[in-house]
Amino acid sequence: MPTDRQSSIALTLVPGVGSILLRQLVSYCGSPANVFTTPPARLLRIPGIGEVTVRALLRANVQHEAEAILKRLDALQATALFYTDADYPARLKGLYDAPALLYWRGNGSLNTSRNIGLVGTRQATDYGRRITAELVEALVPQGVTIISGLAYGIDIAAHRASLTHGLPTIGVMASGLDIIYPNVHQKSAQEMLAQGGLLTESPPGTKPNPHLFPARNRIIAGISDAVVVVEAAAKGGALITAEYANNYHREVFAVPGQLSQTFSAGCNKLIREHKAQIYTSPADLIDALSWDLTQSATPTARTPPSLPLDLTTEESQVLALLRQHTELHVDELSWQTQIPMNRLAALLLNLEFRGFVRTRPGKTYAAVYA
Repeated sequence: MPTDRQSSIALTLVPGVGSILLRQLVSYCGSPANVFTTPPARLLRIPGIGEVTVRALLRANVQHEAEAILKRLDALQATALFYTDADYPARLKGLYDAPALLYWRGNGSLNTSRNIGLVGTRQATDYGRRITAELVEALVPQGVTIISGLAYGIDIAAHRASLTHGLPTIGVMASGLDIIYPNVHQKSAQEMLAQGGLLTESPPGTKPNPHLFPARNRIIAGISDAVVVVEAAAKGGALITAEYANNYHREVFAVPGQLSQTFSAGCNKLIREHKAQIYTSPADLIDALSWDLTQSATPTARTPPSLPLDLTTEESQVLALLRQHTELHVDELSWQTQIPMNRLAALLLNLEFRGFVRTRPGKTYAAVYA
C-alpha cells in the first residue's frame, strides 16, 4: 500500500494536476493516499475536479515512478516536503500558487526568521558583484539567510559572499537536485549544503528547461521577506522575480545604475515605475523591514489573548491560524489545516456559535478576540 509520502509525489506526476487542484483533492479526500482510492463518482463531486482530471488519476501509473523518486532522494540524502509538513516553507503556505511539493537537500532551515532574496543579471559587472558582497557582509549582524538562484553573475556572487561571511544561503534550482546548473557551480553548491541548502520543485533527473526558470523565480520571491535586484537588463529573470515579489506583497529594492549601462536598465525601470524602492545602503533594507527594532519594542497590546482551554485540538488549530491572518477563505483553511471540508464546516459553525469566529462575505472567516 503506497504511503502518503509516496502518494504526495505521485499526485504531482499526474498530467493536468497542478498545485491548486492537488490541494483541492487532498482537502476533500483527507490525505494524498486517499485520493487514489476514492471512487470516481465522489471525486467528480469535488469543486474544480472534472472528468478529465478523474480519468488522468485513474489512468496514471505514477506510484511506481514516485517510489523510484523516493529511492533517488534517499541516495542524495534529500527529502520531499509536502505543503502540510512542518518543515515546508511557512512563507509559501499562504500563496495561491505555492508548489504543493518541494525537494530539499541541506542542513539549513527553510523557516529562518529573516530571508533576503538577492538576484540579478548573469552578466554581472564588477560594480554589481561589489554591491552584492558589501550587502551580504552588512547583513551578517542581522542573522539573515540569503536566497538566490545559483545562476551565473549576481546569484553566485550572493551565494559565495554568504559562504565567506558564514551566512546561511539557499539556492533555488530550475532542475532536479542531482543536476547542478551551471555545472561549474558544483563546488559552491556542495559547500552550501553544509551552510544552507538546495531547493527545487522538480524531481531528481529533471533538466533545467527554460519554462522552469520563471517557476523557480516565484519560489525565490515567495520564501523571501524582501528581494533586492542588484543588476538587470530591461528584460530577464531578475525582473520576473521582482514581479512575483510585488504580487506576493514582499518588499522590493533595486540598485540604481548609470543610464548608459545595459544592466542598469532593469533596475532603473523598476524604480521609475514604482515597483521597487531605491537601494542606497543596507540601512534602506533594515529600516523597511523594521529589523532595527528590538523584540521588546513591540507593543504588548498587539499580542493576541491565549486560546480558550476547552477547545478541541482541531478547533485550536483553526482559531490559531485565523488569528495569524486578517481573514481566510474556507478553502485556504482546509488546505493549511488539512481538515476535510465537511468536518471543517462543523468546526467553524461551532466556533461561530461560541463567539470565537465570524463569517465574512465570500466564504471567508475571521477570528474574534475576547
